[in-house]
Amino acid sequence: MAKKRPQTKASKAQVTNGEIPVVGAREPCPCGSGRRYKACHGRAAAHAVTELVQRPFEGLPGECDWVALRELVPAATVPLTLKDGLPEGVPSVTLATVLPMAWPALRRDDGSVLLALQNDSSSGDLARDLADTLQRALETEPGSPVTPRRVPAEGPRLQDLLDPKGDFAPVVHTGFEFWIPESADNSNPEVTASLERANAAAIPTVKLTGVDSSYWCETPDKNHLRWVMPHPEEKLLDALARLHAAGTSSLGENTRLVGSFRAHGLMVPVWDLPTTMSAEDCEKPAAEFAERLATALATDAPLTPEERRARGGLTNRQVTLS
Repeated sequence: MAKKRPQTKASKAQVTNGEIPVVGAREPCPCGSGRRYKACHGRAAAHAVTELVQRPFEGLPGECDWVALRELVPAATVPLTLKDGLPEGVPSVTLATVLPMAWPALRRDDGSVLLALQNDSSSGDLARDLADTLQRALETEPGSPVTPRRVPAEGPRLQDLLDPKGDFAPVVHTGFEFWIPESADNSNPEVTASLERANAAAIPTVKLTGVDSSYWCETPDKNHLRWVMPHPEEKLLDALARLHAAGTSSLGENTRLVGSFRAHGLMVPVWDLPTTMSAEDCEKPAAEFAERLATALATDAPLTPEERRARGGLTNRQVTLS
């Protein structure tokens, strides 16, 4: 029989205060316990990193537009207001849907920061991932991109860094020319190629002005209206079912409520529109629909059999994006 190895007593932890640094899973834990990181402080870190936050943008101004820019809108920017003000040497911080070469963030030559929203998340909390990227971008040398990394298990979230009273007013662009300032040198071939690819793939999108967080988009076969709504899902489904059963869920002739997306804890109803219906044409019917929806949301009566069938159909046509 093989001899049993004598068990060695783990050395006493050397780090007693402060945050334990994140290291490789098989490396010794920085706390000094003598165990590998994955068997020591890495256990709690792994749980925190993988635990999914269902509504990462909850509590931020413009939560519905955060969801839209993350999942639906190709090219858009939003000026961000930091809770503690801008650091010295940083004239502005701007949220962007996407950046060249899928950079998480970019510190421009003038010190301004662009933070990309449509990037892979290394943890289950997108708000914490973005906050980590933002903090690193503020300290990055001007003229440099921020590279991806595994986010530590503990750290601030966007809600800790952004001013809760700040405006969130997306500007939707027809392309990604906002990547390159007018005064910048456009000779970088990688950025130029990335810009051309992004522009070719971008779906024309327009934000409606008369209702919140509603975006018209154009595709070859038909146009669509995708509307991110803040209401609780069950209550919103009931309200949409009431309107659908009553024949009042459309936005006019040849339009149809076809289903919804579920994204970051919110529902996004989607309408098919004829190719002749522009974003401007949607403004009045969308405002009228908002009034009908408000009335349906205020109704507490049980659903009728026809409304229950309509609700079942809408539920079956839901697609979860995140």
